[in-house]
Amino acid sequence: MGVTTYDMEVETAVPAAKLYQSFILDGDTLIPKVVPQAMKSIEILEGDGGAGTIKLITFGEGNQFKSVKHKIDEVDKDNMSYSYSIIEGDVLVDPLESISYHIKLVPTDQGGCILKHKSIYTCKGDVKIAEEDIKNGKEKAQGLFKAIEAYLLAN
Repeated sequence: MGVTTYDMEVETAVPAAKLYQSFILDGDTLIPKVVPQAMKSIEILEGDGGAGTIKLITFGEGNQFKSVKHKIDEVDKDNMSYSYSIIEGDVLVDPLESISYHIKLVPTDQGGCILKHKSIYTCKGDVKIAEEDIKNGKEKAQGLFKAIEAYLLAN
């Protein structure tokens, strides 16, 4: 199996507790409201929002993908971390076998926080994800986060 991992860190003035509550715990409502062009809807299919919950994410118009299902692996409010894995959807095209994401918020002395985001792409065989695809994924993730950040700083 080929595994490609990338880490991304983004510093923000949004306090960690506010960002965790809004972006992670209330993200099903907030994200489609703030960036409907990216995510049209997020719906819980099974579970209560904790570990084991399965969600259906429907992407916005013009997106190259239609939808994905993801399973929450961990919600740790005390340590402000959250992990989930893509389990189904048109994002999992050959050679991708699975994608896992790990998010952790670390408070800063200035009152904001650092969002640490790790993505793990597992491919069939020894195939690796192209650097260009990783770069595009990082840019989309940063764009989504920056839109949420701007909304939270304004409200």
